[in-house]
Amino acid sequence: MIVTRRLMLGLVASTLMLTACATRPSLDETPPIVFVHGNGDTAALWQTTVWRFESNGWPRGRLHTIELPYPLSRDDDTKEQAGRTSAAEHMAYLKGEVDKVLKATGASRVVLFGNSRGGNAIRNYIQNGGGATTVSHAILGGTPNHGIWNIKGFRDGSEFAGNGAFLTALNAPKNANGDEVTGPVKWLTIRSDGNDKYAQPDGVWIGAKGTATNVTAAGPELKGATNVVLPQADHRETAYSPAAFDAAYRFIAGKAPKTLAIEAESTIVLNGNITGKGVKSDDPKSGDGANNLPIPGATLEIFATDATTGSRQGNAVHTKAVGSDGQWGPFTAQGSVQYEFVVTAPGYATTHIYRSPFPRSSAIVHLRPERMSDADQAAQSVVTFFRPRGYFDAQRDKMSFDGQSTLPGVPPVGAGMASSKMVITQPGIRPISAEFNGERLTGRTWKASERRVVLLELTQ
Repeated sequence: MIVTRRLMLGLVASTLMLTACATRPSLDETPPIVFVHGNGDTAALWQTTVWRFESNGWPRGRLHTIELPYPLSRDDDTKEQAGRTSAAEHMAYLKGEVDKVLKATGASRVVLFGNSRGGNAIRNYIQNGGGATTVSHAILGGTPNHGIWNIKGFRDGSEFAGNGAFLTALNAPKNANGDEVTGPVKWLTIRSDGNDKYAQPDGVWIGAKGTATNVTAAGPELKGATNVVLPQADHRETAYSPAAFDAAYRFIAGKAPKTLAIEAESTIVLNGNITGKGVKSDDPKSGDGANNLPIPGATLEIFATDATTGSRQGNAVHTKAVGSDGQWGPFTAQGSVQYEFVVTAPGYATTHIYRSPFPRSSAIVHLRPERMSDADQAAQSVVTFFRPRGYFDAQRDKMSFDGQSTLPGVPPVGAGMASSKMVITQPGIRPISAEFNGERLTGRTWKASERRVVLLELTQ
């Protein structure tokens, strides 16, 4: 009897161990991953990608999202510009973050996963900053490796000019085969088949409609890399979509992920930064573009809301005056509850941000208050429907905004707008809903005359 019981216990233990091995890769299979956001963006865009890696057993401590303080590129990479970074500054910041991750984890190499401009920094770091010895895999989603345009005399100094000095140097052949990638790093590019706004033959998305860009949908590909094409993907979806995660996971792990879904956690702790744009400071780089700097004096209130009406369910469940670090949490959330985040900051409109329930913890729930134009103050309410991890495509997506299937400002063809603003002229406070491919958000209108704006922010 004792022998039988021990045998059964041993079998149970073995089964548990096998199950654990099947669901959680070993540390050797889970190298640290550093995620690099795109031009003008924030680390928050990687939220769902990080959740998917976690749901497939990647340790949270091996998933690092960087936040470039000044994420916008210069118009001319060779000229100082307030609130902007050069390609060299971007690369130096990435190098510093990689060094921190290597020291914290004890790993000898990292994986770099970048979207758009983030891929420029990755390529520059590996080719010119010593990254060839510290990076095992490089994944570039939607990076304009051969430029967003290649037009002589048109913004030649930009790091996005295919004929400019920056990309010409990166794309120079590295060997007799003419490979454009630096070894021994393994390279993956992920691109769209024609729906990426920054890989278009016509200059419509760069303010030059009717002008040939001399760039094709294949522009993000690199000779010598593994090149993957995602049908109908837009520019951001080449990095932040489930399909992009699937391609990246297979490339790193050498096998398919067990799930593309985001698995729920029992305890959910949220945190992030409150950042803005055009924050005045003594820093000569501080301009009027988007930045990832904390807003001094910002405050936050969080309310649980009814998912059907957007109405608040009682008093604030979390309040905080943000300090110099910009952190607004931590806050323990309920996984089934929709929340309203109310951000108040000097120089900004009071911004009411409605979010779907959070399935997992995250430290990159970043909040950015909005400014209000004088013209909008004459409206009854101003509401923006925002999709940070992709664009709205009227031909591809099922969506609605306040009952309208046509979203204001979203063109009938092409995926190039991530937000839609509705200016409401009818008086009264009421629910307002938006839906995108099955994700539905309902908030409340607020009076524009009180300098309040509403943001319905999608998770997907």
